Amino acid sequence: MNQYLWVEKYRPKTIDECVLPESLKNTFKEFIASGELPNFLLCGTAGVGKTTVAKALCNEIGAEYLFINGSEESGIDVLRHKIKNFASSVSLTNAKKVVILDEADYLNANSTQPALRGFIEEFSNNCRFIFTCNFKNRIIEPLHSRCAVVEFKIENKDKPTIASMFYKRASQILEMQGVETDSKVLAQLIMKYFPDYRRIINELQRYSVNGKIDAGIFVNLGDESYSELVKNLKAKNFTEVRKWVGKNSDIESTELFRNLYDKAADILEQTAIPELVLILADYQYKAAFVADREINTMAALTEIMARLKFK
Repeated sequence: MNQYLWVEKYRPKTIDECVLPESLKNTFKEFIASGELPNFLLCGTAGVGKTTVAKALCNEIGAEYLFINGSEESGIDVLRHKIKNFASSVSLTNAKKVVILDEADYLNANSTQPALRGFIEEFSNNCRFIFTCNFKNRIIEPLHSRCAVVEFKIENKDKPTIASMFYKRASQILEMQGVETDSKVLAQLIMKYFPDYRRIINELQRYSVNGKIDAGIFVNLGDESYSELVKNLKAKNFTEVRKWVGKNSDIESTELFRNLYDKAADILEQTAIPELVLILADYQYKAAFVADREINTMAALTEIMARLKFK
């Protein structure tokens, strides 16, 4: 099944293959050259390659690794059983052992994370730990101090180079899949979701079902649809706004919130704009944790309707 998914099928196996700023890539390559890894805390926004780098590091030093998804296995029992059994045992091939705790910001900060402090030290002779997270402030400070903290941050000066590198990677994937591609449309798609590489590849796979990537692929927040939403927000028409959200559920809340933010001066009284910014920031943060994003989007729009004054 995984090999059907392009994000898995074309996941880089080495650090050289990863799309990273050169300084970050060199840092990881130095550790590989030494043959030893420290405990890592890899931080950054979704889809920038944290998990890919963790696996590539293990591949390149020939480590045996245990992969734990913190959003699915966040309890203390995971430590007591899976992690402890793995970290305490010796590899049959004498390979180094690594525990990758993906989405570690979902691990329980009151039980699991504190217990990991002792594990890191107890098994330091036999095992390393690599944590990945979107929100490093949700990782307790004692874990920060026990790890080499690496932030996947792309400086503005590096963005054109990194985007160009990913354009080349995406083009190769589409060529291998036999998908016809309009280069301008591909560039537009990459810039729309950059630097979320995972999202870009998933979108390419979704759009490629017809065997072609061209200008007809975009399903975005068009002017007409956006105007309809603003009209109903201004009229405080909850029913119509709810219908709009349901009909446009494929639109990411990030894209919708950004549109509202960019057009705020055109649709709101000047005094309402600061409050809009606070509402959008609050619900954008919540979007990373909620079970149902459509409800979260509707809640944000309901608050905007109730509290803000439109022109």
